[in-house]
Amino acid sequence: MAEQGMIENYSPEQVKEVNGQRVVSYGVSSYGYDVRCASEFKVFTNIHSAIVDPKNFDPKSFVDIESDICIIPPNSFALARTVEYFRIPRDVLTICLGKSTYARCGIIVNVTPLEPEWEGHVTLEFSNTTNLPAKIYANEGVAQMLFLQGDEVCQTSYADRSGKYMRQRGVTLPR
Repeated sequence: MAEQGMIENYSPEQVKEVNGQRVVSYGVSSYGYDVRCASEFKVFTNIHSAIVDPKNFDPKSFVDIESDICIIPPNSFALARTVEYFRIPRDVLTICLGKSTYARCGIIVNVTPLEPEWEGHVTLEFSNTTNLPAKIYANEGVAQMLFLQGDEVCQTSYADRSGKYMRQRGVTLPR
């Protein structure tokens, strides 16, 4: 993965402790890679009574936070991005699943598949399904990427289609 330039900020082993402190693990896992959440967050707010419209999304629906932790209000969500930058090969499809540590707390991580030849920081969505505030830790593991290699390259890649989220950097809102 690192040798192919597929993942920048790559950790070649599973990290469970940093500077003597236990962290939610990240890095290479048995059949995938556990990504970290960066310290940039967009927390959903209803302060402006905006309508959530995926075709015409109002950026005022979020409050920007730069921190090592993010508190998500009850029954709300936040957007973040991975520390890692990905370059998916033409013969690979990547699926993202939330880590059980967060799932067991009612925090669901949702990411759509990373298509062949997609490139960028992955935008992560954290849904707090509980009626209590929930905490997300930056620079620690939040989700696992599974890489599925095809027997042949795809006929049309994300790059071929000039996908609208190609080479995204930072937390990217709906386009």
